[in-house]
Amino acid sequence: MSGSADKPNGIREIAEALGVSIGTVDRALHGRPGISPQTRDSVLRMAKKLNYKPNFAARNLKLSRTLRFGIFLPERIAVYFDSMQAGMQAAAERLTTGTPLELKFFRFPRLGDGDVECMERARWHQFDGVVLAPGNPSGLSTLFRDSSAPPLLFIGSDAPLLDRIASVSSDATVSGRIAADLLGRVLPQPAKVAMIAGDLRIQDHGEKLRGFSESLAVHAPQLTLLPPLESHDNPEEGYEAARKLLRRHPALGGLYLGTANSLPVLRAVDEAKLLGRLKIVTTDLFPELVPLIESDRILCSLHQRPFTQGKMAVEMLYAHVLGLKPVPPITRLAPHLVLRSNLSLFADGLDQEASLLPDS
Repeated sequence: MSGSADKPNGIREIAEALGVSIGTVDRALHGRPGISPQTRDSVLRMAKKLNYKPNFAARNLKLSRTLRFGIFLPERIAVYFDSMQAGMQAAAERLTTGTPLELKFFRFPRLGDGDVECMERARWHQFDGVVLAPGNPSGLSTLFRDSSAPPLLFIGSDAPLLDRIASVSSDATVSGRIAADLLGRVLPQPAKVAMIAGDLRIQDHGEKLRGFSESLAVHAPQLTLLPPLESHDNPEEGYEAARKLLRRHPALGGLYLGTANSLPVLRAVDEAKLLGRLKIVTTDLFPELVPLIESDRILCSLHQRPFTQGKMAVEMLYAHVLGLKPVPPITRLAPHLVLRSNLSLFADGLDQEASLLPDS
């Protein structure tokens, strides 16, 4: 098989020549997992034989219609994922030149719960690209059995063994390290510290724990880390976990909240009359945390920059679908340390983010 001067060979011709699917050829040409090394080599050899060259101009012309991206985010921890959605909408509004873009948002109960069912109900294959906040990787594996699925980008966490084109998240390991470093500095004497995470099956939460425990061992050996607790992004579960923790360890020195599900935990701390005495590092920033940081009842918060994550995710998926430029497979944003001294720099942006969300 050979292409004419007017119509060069493309992915379809390579697939037909080898008797494989277009999805298999696309994976081989873009270096994505899901195919064997032998198949990849066969595709690359045939592409060279047929003088295949990506035709980005033709691809853009083909996609001159409106692109449609499906966005799948959890309902729980809305303060975090709403900010992420606002960033996505800001990106879509700015991508007004060239191919227009439409975002369709869907919500499932929480990370790792109901995501696959939500995507199937939404007929996610209809979209030109999909952004998903991934939960339990083993539960998501069923999504990747169809090689004709649209390109999928993970946000907020990652599952690198699955066939996503890229992931965008905050650097969770660094967040854990910063929390340990700060607690080690303000607790110079021997003390017990604890961490309450969301769900340790999720890579983002597991990496926070690993960074926290490793940094404590190296930089704050005077601190003893208690077994981690999980709230599963459930307000009631977070509240009860904190109550039990404080009953068992009334002399607790420090607490790292590795999830944005912090308000129920802080309520339990307040009821125990420890708010302001217990050294607490929280995650992210939302209006209820602002007065607590201002009054020094919270040591600091580690902002995961969900707005920026959302903006970058849409921009990267748009660039990939249109073939405008290659996108890095992994993007990790440095967390921002929010203290009383720099709080105004971040608090001023909360109202702006909220204005980008549709009225509920």
